[in-house]
Amino acid sequence: MTETHKVRFEPVGIDIDVSEDETVLDAAFRQGVMLMHGCKEGQCSACKSFLLDGDVQMDRYSTFALADYESDEGYVLLCRAHAYSDLEVELINFDEEMIHSGLPVVTVPARVAELNELTADITHLVLTLVEPGSLRYYPGQYVDIHIPGQVEHRSFSMAAPPSPDGRLEFIIKRYPGGHFSRLLEDKIMVGDQLELTGPYGSFTLRSSDRPLLLAAGGAGMAPMLALLRQLAEARSERAITFYYGARTEPDLICAPELAELAERLPQLRFVPCLSESWPADWIEARTGYVHDVVERHETDLAGSEVYLCGPPPMIDAALGLLSGAAVPSGQIHFDKFTITAESGTD
Repeated sequence: MTETHKVRFEPVGIDIDVSEDETVLDAAFRQGVMLMHGCKEGQCSACKSFLLDGDVQMDRYSTFALADYESDEGYVLLCRAHAYSDLEVELINFDEEMIHSGLPVVTVPARVAELNELTADITHLVLTLVEPGSLRYYPGQYVDIHIPGQVEHRSFSMAAPPSPDGRLEFIIKRYPGGHFSRLLEDKIMVGDQLELTGPYGSFTLRSSDRPLLLAAGGAGMAPMLALLRQLAEARSERAITFYYGARTEPDLICAPELAELAERLPQLRFVPCLSESWPADWIEARTGYVHDVVERHETDLAGSEVYLCGPPPMIDAALGLLSGAAVPSGQIHFDKFTITAESGTD
């Protein structure tokens, strides 16, 4: 039987109980404390914190997320840290509004309702909860979908707010040879049952009157649709600009959904960005990578609340742009998709 220890988080003054056989982050989820996090696998550094006192042992992690010199100085990744004494931890990235609004993490069954190909490598997956209402989440959050017959899972953001009938929508990029990609291509069928664990993530709307600037690429469309649908349900009048990056025109997805949202959100402006090829009648400002287009279009980034979602190169480039534009860190929210699998697949 493993021992249980107390962990205190500063400067927010929250205490939780942590068993030695669980990570500090998982213990926080279990007790409804929503700490900042991303991949939950030691790859993204979103949960990096400073150990003020106590003894921890770390599961394997990437030195890109936590450099050796940072570990020597006392920094830890909460998704990899196991407590072996009472701990005092200083949170580096935190949002008190989110910390106190955490929802319980649960594991629930769902059935496949629809499988539709949006592009050559993006699938629209619709699941329905076996028990509607059994999974509560905020728009912008994600769940882990367990791969049947394996201990592995893959993380995907919901593309819509919760619905009374338990309908869950996902927009999933398929990778050659990927475990979950193979499921989508030839293994799961309508009616099959899958297990989900969640909700996770802090990519949710914050209370603010600032104009919204959204920027996403590929399957990063999913949480953006959820946020936009939430805003439409609330009849928001905030100014919203949504930059979406794709390679070519056929890779632009969800046009009907965006058109419907534009009718309900009169302040929404959608700016598609193509990096490889584009129609001859497109204006120059819309060609290139998302962060390049944002830089050309926007003159007051520091006055916006910014939400970013996509692959690491896109997020890193956008964060560099925002830093150079002196956007306060509290106004920047991002969901960096990481690829988790053998051979760099999903």
